[in-house]
Amino acid sequence: MGVIHAGEALLETGWARDVRVVLDGGRITSIEAGATPQSGDYRTGILLPAPANLHSHAFQRAMAGLTERRGADPSDNFWTWRKAMYAFLDALTPDDVEAIAAFVQMEMLEAGYATNVEFHYLHHGPDGAAYDNLGEMSHRIAAAASQTGVGLTLLPVLYQQGGCDGRPLGAGQIRFGNDVSRFERLVDSASDAVKPLPADTRLGISAHSLRAVSREGLAACIALAPGAPLHMHLAEQTGEVEEVLASYGARPTEWLLANADVDARWCLIHCTQMTDEETRALARTGAVAGLCPITEGNLGDGIFNGTTWLEAGGRFGVGSDSNVRISLSEELRQLEYSQRLRDRSRAALATREKSAGRVLLEGVARGGAQAAGREAGVIAAGKLADLVALDTGHITLEGRSGDLTIDSWVFAGDDNMVSDVWAAGRHQVQGGRHIAHDAITGRYRATIRRLGARL
Repeated sequence: MGVIHAGEALLETGWARDVRVVLDGGRITSIEAGATPQSGDYRTGILLPAPANLHSHAFQRAMAGLTERRGADPSDNFWTWRKAMYAFLDALTPDDVEAIAAFVQMEMLEAGYATNVEFHYLHHGPDGAAYDNLGEMSHRIAAAASQTGVGLTLLPVLYQQGGCDGRPLGAGQIRFGNDVSRFERLVDSASDAVKPLPADTRLGISAHSLRAVSREGLAACIALAPGAPLHMHLAEQTGEVEEVLASYGARPTEWLLANADVDARWCLIHCTQMTDEETRALARTGAVAGLCPITEGNLGDGIFNGTTWLEAGGRFGVGSDSNVRISLSEELRQLEYSQRLRDRSRAALATREKSAGRVLLEGVARGGAQAAGREAGVIAAGKLADLVALDTGHITLEGRSGDLTIDSWVFAGDDNMVSDVWAAGRHQVQGGRHIAHDAITGRYRATIRRLGARL
């Protein structure tokens, strides 16, 4: 049991001052505004709901910064980046993946996220052979979460084919591949992997994309874990849209909506290549749009139609995807700025009642919780205590309150303003640092040195 006293807090009902939040068993049991601090209370400045990072490929964190040179191909793009990624992952061992995952989970917590939703498709050895424990790599992601204390939603990913025509997986993809039968066994192993973790841990399912799974494979994923989070990449690249259109006779979003009962359990990642009609239709399903603005900018994916999505009542969250940079505030800033740049506007996602920063934070907190299958997303009694505190002593927050604090963090500051993070009540970040920062960082440094010698 613990008690937090915040000078100001963004509750489910709005802003409140002198807020006393009581935690027990990982959940918020009571909230009192206008409260006097008591001996033993943990004092914070500004308390906010901590979002889930709803889309991550942990292993890619170790290749951040290694793909920013143009090669011989003058049209460097997502597909050339993917070749470089495939070459990199051939060097990774299970020990490497565990160390990298722990480091990136720590970074997520220090940035203000409470949860890592891991879209996990690196399953097998470099030659494509399964490990003795089919879910070895899933166990390594879970082992990392046991070190970091992050909330974890693990999403084993089905990856069957090299394209919509059903061609075999290429050399860079064989570590991902499973048929449906083996994938079902792998999910069972992943279920065993998360059992020792805290009760807020979740297991979901992912189909990689319409390119990488067959129609039958997608149907199997939908049926495999009814009610569990179901994630899939959708309409990320123009090349993907063209391939699906040529093979299926419809654009990716159009085909999915016509062939699957998309609802609130779904999270569709990227969605940067959708028409206005597709955007509105998908928003009406209640599915979450999983946006990764930093990665989408890094890979040149395109710009999500955020203004139309919100006008249609769409739900959204953010993730770090390729993990080229872990920064919650920057993901939110990039999302808003992409809309401004496209439309040559300002405060694109703001409303008359709420500032752009508040719309973004509340949106990703609620949408991320939904995508993670997590009872969180707001500060309210009964919800998981996924909380982030900002340091009111930071110069950028001087004299600010209410929505202005979030706007100042997102648009004028950075994640150095994050002072504390709780994941289901686990106080993992204190004074801006993870409680095991040095040990996790040391192991990651050693891993990077070994990888450098192998590449």
